[in-house]
Amino acid sequence: MRNPLGALAALALVPAAGLGQPLPGTGLLTEQGDLAARMVEGIHRYLDREAAAAPGRRPRPRDPERSRALLRKMIGAVDARVSPPGLRYLSRAPLASAPGYRVYAVAWPVFAGVEGEGLLLEPETAPAARVVALPDADWSPETIAGLASGAPASAQFARRLAENGCQVLVPVLIDRKDTWSGVPWIRMTNQPHREWIYRMAFEVGRHVIGYEVQKVLAAVDWFERENAGRPAPVAVAGHGEGGLLALYSAALDPRIRAALVSGYFQGGRQIWKEPVYRDVWGLEREFGDAEIAALAAPRALVIEAARGPEVSGPPPQTRERSNATPNGALTTPALESVRAEAERARGFLAQAGGSVRLAVSGGGRGEPGSDAALAGLLESLGVKHALRPAGPPPPPVGKEHDPERMRRQVDQLVAHTQRLVKESPRAREKFWASADSSTPARWKETTRFHRDYIWDEVIGRMPPPSLPANPRARLVFDQPRFRGYEVMLDVWPDVFAYGILLLPKDIKPGERRPVVVCQHGLEGRPRDVADPSVDNPAYHRYAVRLAEEGFITFAPQNPYIGEDRFRLIQRKGHPLKLALFSFILGQHQRLLEWLAAQPYVDPARIGFYGLSYGGKTAVRVPPLLDGYALSICSADFNEWVWKTTSVNARYTYMLTREYDMYEFDFANVVNYAELAALMAPRPFMVERGHHDGVAPDEWVAYEFARVRFFYDTRMNLPEHSRIEFFNGPHSINGQGTFQFLRRHLKRDGR
Repeated sequence: MRNPLGALAALALVPAAGLGQPLPGTGLLTEQGDLAARMVEGIHRYLDREAAAAPGRRPRPRDPERSRALLRKMIGAVDARVSPPGLRYLSRAPLASAPGYRVYAVAWPVFAGVEGEGLLLEPETAPAARVVALPDADWSPETIAGLASGAPASAQFARRLAENGCQVLVPVLIDRKDTWSGVPWIRMTNQPHREWIYRMAFEVGRHVIGYEVQKVLAAVDWFERENAGRPAPVAVAGHGEGGLLALYSAALDPRIRAALVSGYFQGGRQIWKEPVYRDVWGLEREFGDAEIAALAAPRALVIEAARGPEVSGPPPQTRERSNATPNGALTTPALESVRAEAERARGFLAQAGGSVRLAVSGGGRGEPGSDAALAGLLESLGVKHALRPAGPPPPPVGKEHDPERMRRQVDQLVAHTQRLVKESPRAREKFWASADSSTPARWKETTRFHRDYIWDEVIGRMPPPSLPANPRARLVFDQPRFRGYEVMLDVWPDVFAYGILLLPKDIKPGERRPVVVCQHGLEGRPRDVADPSVDNPAYHRYAVRLAEEGFITFAPQNPYIGEDRFRLIQRKGHPLKLALFSFILGQHQRLLEWLAAQPYVDPARIGFYGLSYGGKTAVRVPPLLDGYALSICSADFNEWVWKTTSVNARYTYMLTREYDMYEFDFANVVNYAELAALMAPRPFMVERGHHDGVAPDEWVAYEFARVRFFYDTRMNLPEHSRIEFFNGPHSINGQGTFQFLRRHLKRDGR
């Protein structure tokens, strides 16, 4: 079922001698070559244009509280923090001392089961300011406090702030190593710890970024409590990944009087080129770095153009560890880009009485925490004295005083996220509370909101198809019982729908037949299901068999082909609040419009039947498009939330290369049973082979039991939901499903 695009040129449809005539009512299809590859590349071009246009379409500065709420949701910084705040010393004695301050190992509560950990640099006198200092993810707190090697003295900005009378709290950030990313008794991965947490968190509407912003804000909570006795202004300062967190924290919390962002801030950010753990749903559509900075107004922002972390990708793949998202790099922001974005931010903040300072370290490639940057931060906080020269560092304690600290931090966030997974059914119940299932009509009426929300907020909605369909076709098969046509339909600029139509020869004038849209799976093509000369072991020519039975069939090309090339559609789309299925839905909208307009098609009897990734389509497209009269999900239906988030099952996507499976906040909105219920009162069926490795029978049966219960007890339509288990693998069985199609789509045998 897998066919890399590079090996598929020989399979491109080429008309046989004597074939190629157009389908009546269409123009002649003349496009040649690999149309699947062209489809994927066309979607890439569309997204590239949308990304380029996004900055000009962003809402101008608006209600800051609304913007903060939106940003908070995007990064998943939504869990209630512990109250009252606190700080816990992990040892009575300081780790180290230096003139004017002592260094302690500390922890502080964030939310249930999760603590921040790091170092507290405590001045010997009343603090001039209180600062959360954030290293890059690959630097330990000890590194920027001068207690360990790894950063030159000039980059030890936590120590420099302490030397200038500040109380400094330095959190440990989740790093980019892969030590605990995986399930030891199943498989380990080379996913950076940040990706390992990102994957599971994304599905429950959380994010490693949001989790760490919450750790910063919990520290600010403690600072505020301390300020009741000894008032001092509060600030954040960060470098690299810490710079990102400093910027977002200052944007979200007005208690932060000033922020220093080093080695991160820039214009024209392309999140899809950065590591996947920076993937934020919808961010580029709403915010650039300057728009986020604007939320800090009327406070102060110091931007430092300095070298950023240089990351070429995930940890190296080995025989024992693999399946990290392969793309994603970090480089030092270009000085011109930093200057331009800082100028944009200055314009936003000036309108609200805030200020932006730009400090340049070493021509934009120097170490973080330059004198100019630190002096600007202290001045913004109202610290009276000038920046003091750097003193001697405290005695070293080794790279990390506690080698288990990172494991605790990773394990706590994993455990918290897994609790959210377990609690997600209750969140879904709350989301669906307004849906009225007293009658099929009321169900359809009252779930319109839910359909729209899923399409808009979980899948991502494209505008309606904007181009005329301009149907083109050519004859490619002429069999005794049917003809086959390649058909192409325009959808949006550079985006088209394409597939193979099988048209029975015995259709009488004026007769309207049912249609079954037969959808291939991952790396598939229309010929896999609709070519009479191909018997693919996964599909068994099921579109051909249905056409021989008298159904019209259409086998669309879906764009999940080309290995990582199609997965990059997800990377490009997510920051624009779009995804692969945003395009697939539009393609199927256009396909349904065209099919319904054909004189030989009964528009009320168009069914859908998809395998594997086509089964994913079966629960995401027909439920949202009224033009489908029924849907059959083959070789994919299961407990999807477990499938995407589990850390104790071998079936989980947490351990595989399919990073394209993650949909933001999916678990709190829907699971497969809820998506199937949106088909109602239209029929829905599942086809399941006992030996299919997608999931165990128990998961499939558990989730389908909820569908069956709904159709039987809420809709009073017991014949409209079915499941067929068969003794076979990941493939089309075509027994009970064919009976289901005959029962619900055929009339008088036709």
